[in-house]
Amino acid sequence: MKILHLDTNHPLLLEQLNGLGFTNHEDYTSSKEAVEAKIAKYDGIIIRSRFTIDKTFLDAAKNLKFIGRVGAGVENIDGDYAREKNVTLIAAPEGNRNAVGEHTLGMILSLFNKLNKADHEVRSGKWLREANRGIELDGKTVGLIGYGNMGNAFAKKLQGFEVEVLCYDIKPNVGNHFARQVSLEEFQEKVDVVSLHTPQTPLTMHMIKSEFISGFAKPFWFFNTARGKSVVTSDLVSALKSGKILGAGLDVLEYEKASFESLFTTEMPEAFQYLIQADNVLLTPHVAGWTLESKIKLAQTIVDKIKAKFF
Repeated sequence: MKILHLDTNHPLLLEQLNGLGFTNHEDYTSSKEAVEAKIAKYDGIIIRSRFTIDKTFLDAAKNLKFIGRVGAGVENIDGDYAREKNVTLIAAPEGNRNAVGEHTLGMILSLFNKLNKADHEVRSGKWLREANRGIELDGKTVGLIGYGNMGNAFAKKLQGFEVEVLCYDIKPNVGNHFARQVSLEEFQEKVDVVSLHTPQTPLTMHMIKSEFISGFAKPFWFFNTARGKSVVTSDLVSALKSGKILGAGLDVLEYEKASFESLFTTEMPEAFQYLIQADNVLLTPHVAGWTLESKIKLAQTIVDKIKAKFF
């Protein structure tokens, strides 16, 4: 089998696939059209998020047997059409779920204890102790929207804290000893902290909007390490201004390009201007799942799944 690698990844991916007898070619610079012109020669492709795998691409890939997505989400791949053409989708949420769990917890603790704000002030010569009095996670109710690989990993990290962990998911019976699954009504009634762990689908696009936010009984803290387009940023900012949302940790943004490699290229949106000035907002550049360890785990997961399916 011949595999075309369209994004750079950890070297072990190429090394191990070569060792299994696969023929591996690399092309990290050609346009999508140029790749489409030659893709019929390949049985498999390995990609992160360089471009969209759509119907046109899949029609050109006449001999394609699998798509390896070195990451968790597969929204950049027309999965339904791929399955119609008997193309196997191989993703690797197991590879970076621990990293996402740790990053989410780090964001919560940083915001609760005003670590970034206090660090900036001390570096500026300010010594403001009372202004940087924090709050504790103990005693809070933490709610997770979406309870798959990422949600489970984060819930596991919370076990050392005296917190109640609830989860809400459209799938039934996904709760476990780390998190109790509840209805949306109970979720919105009880939680103090909301953490988003859903994939990008038509159901989750812009799900965090004014109507949804207003349904919560208490002001709450909001964290998103999932997908930026699940949140209407202007509605989030309105809730921050009103105090309905007490603070936000955002690793992903509505404005990201589909490749996740950059933000907007035109004028900076007004809502984003507010976010970058707010002391109760913590921003990171879509790196919750990007650690030295997860780079290895993601590649190894893809190799293991290809081996299990095709070797």
